[in-house]
Amino acid sequence: MAKLINDKNNLILEFIKANPSLSSKEISDGIDAGFGYASVKRTLQKLIAEKLIITTGTRKGTKYQLSPEYDLLFPIETDVYFQKEIDERKIIDSFNYSLIFSTLSNVSIFTEEELNHLNKLQKRYSENISNLSVVDYKKELERLAIDLIWKSSQTEGNTYSLLETERLLKEKETAAGKTKDEAIMLLNHKEALDFIIENPGYITPLTLSGIEDIHSILIKDLNVDRNIRRHRVGISGTNYKPLDNEFQIREAVEDFCVLVNKQENIFAKALFVLALISYIQPFADGNKWTARIISNAILMKNNFCPISFRTVDSIDYKKAMVLFYEQNNITAFKKIFINQFEFAVKTYF
Repeated sequence: MAKLINDKNNLILEFIKANPSLSSKEISDGIDAGFGYASVKRTLQKLIAEKLIITTGTRKGTKYQLSPEYDLLFPIETDVYFQKEIDERKIIDSFNYSLIFSTLSNVSIFTEEELNHLNKLQKRYSENISNLSVVDYKKELERLAIDLIWKSSQTEGNTYSLLETERLLKEKETAAGKTKDEAIMLLNHKEALDFIIENPGYITPLTLSGIEDIHSILIKDLNVDRNIRRHRVGISGTNYKPLDNEFQIREAVEDFCVLVNKQENIFAKALFVLALISYIQPFADGNKWTARIISNAILMKNNFCPISFRTVDSIDYKKAMVLFYEQNNITAFKKIFINQFEFAVKTYF
């Protein structure tokens, strides 16, 4: 049944894409796929709720067309997308200025249904922590922090296990057979998390200098350049090419900060940070680490549940990011964000 529903949605969307500004009756007659008119009408209302289509006119004069957010929000199956090899995929291969300047500035990134779900989870989190003592809250936050530090580092190739990470962070005991840099990466993550917990207002408002400061903590004593990069950088697994001019990168980060700061919805702020720092790639390395820490800083500054990403498969995370790089489509990454927020609320505190 789920596949049939998706087929119906896709059929109607493809028809509207090829034939914009038609009425519901014209769409129903045009697709001629055995769906009744009432079924088409219900699907159109669902697609409006999902922000994939919009209407013009009223009553019998109502016409349907794809929304400005369609490319951003149309659900794409990552497994199907990545069946094509890197050089076979048709992509947006360079930085899309309009993504920040236009598209994301004028979009409600979450549907009403998604926001209701997230808000219910946040309410549950608030009720849970209201019943915790200060000591118990700190214990739960420490547990989440260890999971986040481990997972964030593992996603970047660190080979420490979760238990080895806990031992290093709590007892300063390094694991046998691991490199010094792996231990430094984990300890730097802890220092960065401790910093944002002790200085909750440091990233409010979000600024270029604030992002650089968090990044500097994360890459301390590693062979990684500090501050905005001044050279080209490639991203493995994709032909997307980020900006390579230092001044353009700075401008993009500053515009991104404006976008985040003007958002009223905390979930949107946190998701934009996760996706766009990685998309801009302002640093030679450590971009996704920085994005995850700052996204959590925003959540915690506003008394929202932080996210550990503990159950995210590293490959799925990278696929979702590459999909955003190549198609500016955020649906797979948004799904990860929602699922991980739910996991955090139900697992910690």
